[in-house]
Amino acid sequence: MNDTEIGKLSCRLESNIEQLHKLLGESSDLVIKELQLEQDTHVSLIYIDGLVDTQLFHNSILYSLQDSSSSELLRELDPEQKIEMMKKRILMAGDLSVIHDYSQFVHDMLSGNVMLLLDGTSTALRIGLPGWEDRNVSEPSSQTVVRGPMEGFTENLRTNTALVRRKIKDSHLWLETYQIGKVTQTSVSIMYLSNLANKDLVLEVKRRLTKIDTDSILESGYIEEFIQDKAATPFPTLYNSDRPDTIAAGILEGKVAILTDGTPFVLLAPTFFVAFFQSAEDYYQRSDISTLLRFVRFISFFITLLAPSLYVAITTYHQEMIPTTLVISLAAQREGVPFPAFVEALFMELTYEILREAGVRIPKNIGQAISIVGTLVIGQAAVAAGFISSAMVIIVSITAISSFVIPETGMAVAARMIRFVLIVLAGFIGLYGILCGIIVVVLHLASLRSFGMPYMSPFGPYNSNDLKDSIFRFPWPLLKTRPEENKTQDLTRQGTSNHEVAANEKKNK
Repeated sequence: MNDTEIGKLSCRLESNIEQLHKLLGESSDLVIKELQLEQDTHVSLIYIDGLVDTQLFHNSILYSLQDSSSSELLRELDPEQKIEMMKKRILMAGDLSVIHDYSQFVHDMLSGNVMLLLDGTSTALRIGLPGWEDRNVSEPSSQTVVRGPMEGFTENLRTNTALVRRKIKDSHLWLETYQIGKVTQTSVSIMYLSNLANKDLVLEVKRRLTKIDTDSILESGYIEEFIQDKAATPFPTLYNSDRPDTIAAGILEGKVAILTDGTPFVLLAPTFFVAFFQSAEDYYQRSDISTLLRFVRFISFFITLLAPSLYVAITTYHQEMIPTTLVISLAAQREGVPFPAFVEALFMELTYEILREAGVRIPKNIGQAISIVGTLVIGQAAVAAGFISSAMVIIVSITAISSFVIPETGMAVAARMIRFVLIVLAGFIGLYGILCGIIVVVLHLASLRSFGMPYMSPFGPYNSNDLKDSIFRFPWPLLKTRPEENKTQDLTRQGTSNHEVAANEKKNK
């Protein structure tokens, strides 16, 4: 049994290359550049074409090795000393490390590094020269703002961590990376402030990540489902965002950010119900405007959730609640409609969901035209044909528009799902059914946890101090403390913190 079969690199260069060919199946993008620096110094440079910066490779690495002075430095040295000399004095690269393990060798090579093998030694050099094509930093697509930073995360993990570090220039901002997925070996990093984040929370995040046992991780949604507290819920229990300022703000409140290579969406743990109605823009403009907008978002959420079911319940079972003139108008509209309001609402809501999904999938250059045709022409034709009433078109339109007011799409999707259940309850037992449905939803929300912390905080359990940044947004001078629900090591946001007081006392002693 050779060394590569037990996880170690072989001392023979030919054996390592032969094993590599067997492992990768003679892949055409495997590049092996063999060099003979002097009579007894045989070197192979190995990389995957398309994953490294070939121009820098030729101009820097090859130039350094083929320089005549390099041969002089390597003369009369044993193989181990030659590897050390290349690392310290010959190779012109900032990211250099010694590799002994064969599996680590293959992983680093497939991650966009150039690997250097020297005949006669069981060690290799990893040269960091990643050079694949990346999407440039651009405006976030899912959480746009009028005022605020216009930069969003990309699919490159290192770019994303750098965007966060640009916001938080503190030595306590720690970054830890894990390889998750037995086949994909996806890099997943966590970022947190070591002097602020709850230590038990950090340990729990690490425990759940290391517990993941799967073949592949292709997007942060995989991670979200693996580490969430409860799967049987329509409500998102982890917050995701493609905005660096939003993630930085969460870290500054003691939360842990989870970044996944290959996706611009970063997770924040823990999260709470009110967080999905807060936008990054709320903190960039005056508190009175932010409070007003939050009220609008909460009202829009209830419209999205309840408008169709209330219409069905009132028009079917509780006509006495409607003013007489409005009852007459609705009766005149529904005179030629062959379906009850319950069937009418389900049909229209389902039609809207189909149009919405089609608008996402249709190519952008014709998507807008199709959406206009779907909403205007089909709706008008359905009213003219007598399939639905004009009032139902208004209800569905208001419901659809209100769903787009919610900043985070996960909460909007949850409202859309529950809306169908409430329509069915309203169609069978009217307002009593809606009330029962709402009670079940509230009880379910009260039972949810996000990494062990109450999802409905600061409403349940009630915390008056944290109400300053929930439905309302108090002025910045009044937000002196961080949210207590995060259980951070230091609650002080403004003024002298606990850490600074302790440091001053220690200094005075």
